[in-house]
Amino acid sequence: MFGLNEKLKTKRVILASQSPRRKELLSSIVSDFEICPAYGDEIIPVGTTPMFVTVVLAEQKCQEVVGRLSPDENTVVIACDTAVICDNKIFGKPKNKLDAERMLRELSGKTHFVSSGLCVYYNGKYHKHMETSSVTFSELTETDIKEYVDSGEPMDKAGAYGIQGLGGLMVRKIVGDYYTIVGLPVNSLCQMLRSIL
Repeated sequence: MFGLNEKLKTKRVILASQSPRRKELLSSIVSDFEICPAYGDEIIPVGTTPMFVTVVLAEQKCQEVVGRLSPDENTVVIACDTAVICDNKIFGKPKNKLDAERMLRELSGKTHFVSSGLCVYYNGKYHKHMETSSVTFSELTETDIKEYVDSGEPMDKAGAYGIQGLGGLMVRKIVGDYYTIVGLPVNSLCQMLRSIL
């Protein structure tokens, strides 16, 4: 696991995301990589359960970037998608402040799930994995919700909160991998890369 950086130094590593959180987390695994976000439409096949949507979308992102770049046998493309799931509904990024407030009211006092789907392309093959953690929020007052939304932090985050920032103050308990909730399950990614390379 700790020698992965040396192995990856001989590869062209591409992160199919412009998320600053994923960029920061990937830098703990490999020191040199490129950012190449996917731009294709997200298409969720009929019948896909909310929990597995992230794997489907991560694979789509990976395929779109691979198709655009035509990578050689030394290229590794890493894609990830993260979703917040509560009461069997997917909570994406809020459209506006009112949408963020609505999401936070629904998450208040409940346990929800955060799913991160991974897809890694290497040497002509796609490798997929999904990691899920549960998060329990404290009961939030209307003041809590409005003050947090006014901070601006929720607006680019699935479920309208970031556990690594102010949003962590609302979290009473987590079960599972913290980095899955942040947006890139680094342990799972390390295990995948070790088995692939």
